[in-house]
Formats: sequence, C-alpha cells, structure tokens
Amino acid sequence: MKDTDQVWKSYAVTKNPALREKLIIEYAPLVKLVAGRLLTHVGQYVDLEDLTSYGIFGLIDAIDKYDPDKGIKFETYASIRIRGAIIDNIRKLDWVPRSLRAKNKQLEQVFAELTAELGREPSDDEVAEKLSVPLEDARELIRKSAVVSLVSLDDYLEQNADANLFFTARGDTDSPEHTIELMETKQTLAEAIDQLSDKEKKVITLYYFEELTLKEISVVLGVSESRVSQIHTKAVLLLKGKMANYADLRLRA
Repeated sequence: MKDTDQVWKSYAVTKNPALREKLIIEYAPLVKLVAGRLLTHVGQYVDLEDLTSYGIFGLIDAIDKYDPDKGIKFETYASIRIRGAIIDNIRKLDWVPRSLRAKNKQLEQVFAELTAELGREPSDDEVAEKLSVPLEDARELIRKSAVVSLVSLDDYLEQNADANLFFTARGDTDSPEHTIELMETKQTLAEAIDQLSDKEKKVITLYYFEELTLKEISVVLGVSESRVSQIHTKAVLLLKGKMANYADLRLRA
C-alpha cells in the first residue's frame, strides 16, 4: 500500500472502520508469519488456520493501540500483540496434559537447583539422578517438554529488546522502578544466554531475535528439525532455571 503512512495518519485522527480494514489487509501477512513460527511447536494440536484467526485479534488490537509518535516500527509492535493473542488462545485450549505440566514444573525446578548448585549447565545424567529416573526417561521428559516450553521465555524475553517497546507493548508506565527492574532482568538474561553452549546460543538467537523457524534453523545448523527442537527446549529450561534463581534472589533482597 503506497499510502500506508497517510492511512495511519488519517486513522489516528478519525478511527474510521474502513481505514482500519485497509490496515488489517495490509498487515495480514504478518499474522501468517507469526502463526507459522508458532505452528512448528503446536502443529499436531492446532492448525495454521486457527492460529491465524487468533492472531488477527492481536493485529486489530495492535492497530487500535499503536501510536506512531512513539517511534516504534508497527511490524515489531504488532508482532508482540499477535504472538500474545495466539498464545493466550492456545493456553485457553489447555491441550497440554496436566501430568505433563506437573512434570515440566518439576523439570524446571531440577534445572534451577542444579544450575545453582553446580554453577554450570547440568548434564542429562545429573538431571536423571536428581529426578531419580533412568537416563532415557529423563531425556524423554526433556523432549516432551518442548510443547510446554512454547511460551516459557515470553515472561522474560520479547522479540525486540528495546525498553520503550517492552513497556509500550505491555501498557506499563516508564517509571524509574520499572526501568531499573527491566535493565536488571535483561542483564541477567544476557548473562544466562552467554553461559549456554554455542549451539544453544545459536538456536536462541536465530529463533527469538532473527525470527527463523525451527526448520530454517535446522538448515543453518545442519541438523534435523527434531534436534533443533531438543536444543531449544534444553536451552529454555536452563534459562528459566537461571531466571528463577534470579527472581528468588530479588524476593529475598
């Protein structure tokens, strides 16, 4: 759309439904892009059409709340809203068995405790010993946790690291307390990512920052898509463990 800027300016003033419809059509491909990335995790439970329909609500919300004067690119802002809308609807479906959720929580706790005790990434053998289960059972649990880990970094990580975007996307105020807390969280997360293995770092970077799909990452790394999923899951568990330790320290402070 050649006159997108003008449409935005007019819509900001008039909130004309016809102009909003034009913007929805213009940015609909963005919804399919975000939905397609999430499909790699939940394709066996939800189809692309459902994810796309969920995402449209996020796009509409983004269009209604977007403020061009903030200096934030709409596509970046909208991606967060779209992803959030899709994830919210996926949560409502509650397709993850309660038993798996419970085991995943236990697994997260084990990673957090071992990471704190060892000061490094625990091995599969150490995780299995801590869980008091055979090695293969521990590895199978880590594999199954890939489903639960879909949104596990969303509490700590946004697709754009800009602080103003973080606050704008969540509707928070730019108070000094929020700014300091965000800076500390980002610093802790950056340090946690830096302690991952090279492959784990690459997967996290390519997936969350470069926005590649797991299939695309598998081509880049020269491994299978299932292997990328496994690396992603373990990296997320490690990061969540470190962030849980950080949160615990904050509560004690």
